[in-house]
Amino acid sequence: MNIVVDTSVWSLVLRRDLVNERDAHVLTFRACVEAGHCLVLLGPILQELLDGLRSAKQFSRLLSVLEPIPMAPLDRGTFVLAARMRNECRNNGIQTGPTDFLIAAACVESGWPLLTADQDFQRIAASTGLVLIPCDD
Repeated sequence: MNIVVDTSVWSLVLRRDLVNERDAHVLTFRACVEAGHCLVLLGPILQELLDGLRSAKQFSRLLSVLEPIPMAPLDRGTFVLAARMRNECRNNGIQTGPTDFLIAAACVESGWPLLTADQDFQRIAASTGLVLIPCDD
């Protein structure tokens, strides 16, 4: 099964000096990898992960770790769906940024679940077809 791993979980696994191996999201990430699920990367997630790194060495290391993970293409329809989803959610009182909706739209469009630690996606999923991978907190 293909799954999209959100920036929030990648950060827990790759950007911390010390990974909390008991964190529910880290455990779920490791279980997905061990189960043989294919991790898929989206452009906005890659950009978020690489943004704000303190050194060129960190940037290169992270880029190298993520290099083998396939990237899912985003097309015009994905951006249109993201805007529709965001407008619909805003009308229902759900506010979050456009990047989150682009990630959600790509997941909905492809039928891939999202592994995330970001609570904004819980709200998006409650009003859309976004499927989240459950984590036992």
